Amino acid sequence: MNSSKGGLRQLHNESRSLSDALGDAAQAVEQMLERLLPKPHGLHGRVHEAMRYATFAGGKRLRPFLVIESARLFNVNAIPALRTAAAIEVLHTYSLVHDDLPCMDDDDLRRGRPTAHIAFDEATAVLAGDALLTIAFEILAHEETHPSAEVRCRLVSRLAEAAGSNGMIGGQMIDMRAADSRFGQDEIVLLQRLKTGQLFEFACEAGAILGQAGAEHQQRLRDYARDMGLVFQITDDLLDVTSTAEKTGKAVGKDQEHGKATLVSIMGVDGARAEAARIAERAAASLKDYGPQAGSLRALLPFLLARES
Repeated sequence: MNSSKGGLRQLHNESRSLSDALGDAAQAVEQMLERLLPKPHGLHGRVHEAMRYATFAGGKRLRPFLVIESARLFNVNAIPALRTAAAIEVLHTYSLVHDDLPCMDDDDLRRGRPTAHIAFDEATAVLAGDALLTIAFEILAHEETHPSAEVRCRLVSRLAEAAGSNGMIGGQMIDMRAADSRFGQDEIVLLQRLKTGQLFEFACEAGAILGQAGAEHQQRLRDYARDMGLVFQITDDLLDVTSTAEKTGKAVGKDQEHGKATLVSIMGVDGARAEAARIAERAAASLKDYGPQAGSLRALLPFLLARES
């Protein structure tokens, strides 16, 4: 993998489609993940197998894509961007492994194949998730991620904040209460911003942190990510109502089955689609200062609005 500035540019070409850009980013980050994740060895090799099973289960690699594209805005070298992209992907994977557990969402299917606790066992899945969470910070703290210790510390601190009790974990706690609560629109938006949106915010801010850009750039990208994340979640909730397990690769209809309120249940399918389109326009406006370099980040918005999986 090229560590030069040109190495990151090779992952993007303005004339290529967004699907090609997503595919190239996914391939590049998977090569990095292959390097960074431990190979199964020793008496504890089973946990390595489970880590790899969960991580290499497919998926769009959307969060790594956001890191790569935000890093491009500030001419960040390829290796720092890809290592940071790998770190957020393994942390995201940990959250999926734990979300699927019987004590949480109790799902048997993830990305079209058995979840980690089904493929292995519940205890191994817990340990694999713990290990994926831990290695995310090991990756960020390594000097290969950035020569500046200050930058590495900022990445570690911001990801910990995004993933912690006032971020993703806090959102999961609210989600666990959702079936027994009468949540309105404000509570649902808060749940989604914490559970899903915080990692999107980190992914977009990471480029500015790696590029040592000013606070105003972090704020613009955070604004974009906050709205983009809400668009992602609304469309995800729409798929739960309108799609099938064959298309999505996971169980559908679970929110309604468990009595969980969503923006779709409050606004209706057409209302939720209109709201997602309105928020997407606002997200695009946050990128106006970046010109053509932000083309893929803009193109992601209609892609999410139209997605079927």
